[in-house]
Amino acid sequence: MYFLIRWLITRLRRRAELRAPTPAGAALEPAAPSEPAAPPEPAAPAHHEPPARPRGTRRTDPARLASRGPANSAPALAVSGLGKRFGDRVAFADLSFEIGHGEVFGFLGPNGAGKTTTVRTLGTLIAPTSGSATVAGYPLTPENGVEIRRRIAVMPESPGLYLRLSVAENLECFADLYEVPDPGARIDRALRAVRLTDRAQDACGSLSKGLRQRVALARALLGDPEVLFLDEPTAGLDPVAARDVHELIDELRQRGVTIFLTTHRLEEAEQLCDRVAILNRTLRTIGRPDELRERLFATTLTVRTLGPIPDPGRVFDGLPAVSGWQASDSGAASDYVIAVGDPTVAAPAVTRALVTADADVLSIGESRHSLEDVYLELIDEDEEARQR
Repeated sequence: MYFLIRWLITRLRRRAELRAPTPAGAALEPAAPSEPAAPPEPAAPAHHEPPARPRGTRRTDPARLASRGPANSAPALAVSGLGKRFGDRVAFADLSFEIGHGEVFGFLGPNGAGKTTTVRTLGTLIAPTSGSATVAGYPLTPENGVEIRRRIAVMPESPGLYLRLSVAENLECFADLYEVPDPGARIDRALRAVRLTDRAQDACGSLSKGLRQRVALARALLGDPEVLFLDEPTAGLDPVAARDVHELIDELRQRGVTIFLTTHRLEEAEQLCDRVAILNRTLRTIGRPDELRERLFATTLTVRTLGPIPDPGRVFDGLPAVSGWQASDSGAASDYVIAVGDPTVAAPAVTRALVTADADVLSIGESRHSLEDVYLELIDEDEEARQR
């Protein structure tokens, strides 16, 4: 199988090299000496294949390069009003956001929300129905598809490797397809990046799912992408394998690679992402995880005492930065949730009031809402809206 794939790649490349254009006028007959020479007919370049490029070079329009301006002056990815429909079904609609260079951007949402379709659209695999986008400095248009694909990489949820081939043979095949310069050095660097140098000669079919995900990530790194799309990279992995993928993502961030991450693991997004967007066919919210928590939830302190306080209103009412409180019985202990404006002002005042009231305090601390709380709040709002 390996040699068949390499043979097919070689045949395709040789066929492209043989399609060099014929020099204009080379086949024209010379005019008779007694008659004025007729001007040669102009060549029709539209009917000729372009000459084969040396391996690893990029066909780049200098004018288009100049229009990009200085490096990193524009976002790595910018989306404005982007939408995709399949007939009457809306996959996603009116997406607008920007992602900076070297940012890890989380894309969250339930099944069917349009996450994978968004990745396929931005990765030039399918065309959008409406709106516009710029990916790695190029407008998302059919004529820019080749240049965009040279600057990005997409790692799907299913690795799609040749299981009978070794790790190194898989990477060699894809290096040939990508026409990467100096493939041997690129493969060695990718294997070191994912810590698989010692498994290079192992068949991919003999590897665990976590190791196959590493191979798929190495394949995505062969082209040295500016923007890397990761679609559920830790789906089905055990905690140790998922941790390894997290470490690799963090290393890529430090190298300046922009990462677009779709995931169902909300704790993973909270740990890795600089910003997150929550999608449910339309963009529900976008921001840093701590910003989203503050936007949706009031800041509260949770006080736990050994038993109920005889008159909690006398203890909590009127304290600085305290706007309200609520008691809840939790078995042997009693909990009090106190809404505060500034926890650094309210916490000391609450503590002094509890000591004055001779309350048996077990704990006092600021309540922490997770990204999961934010996600469920927004998705529940959508479900309630659909049921009205």
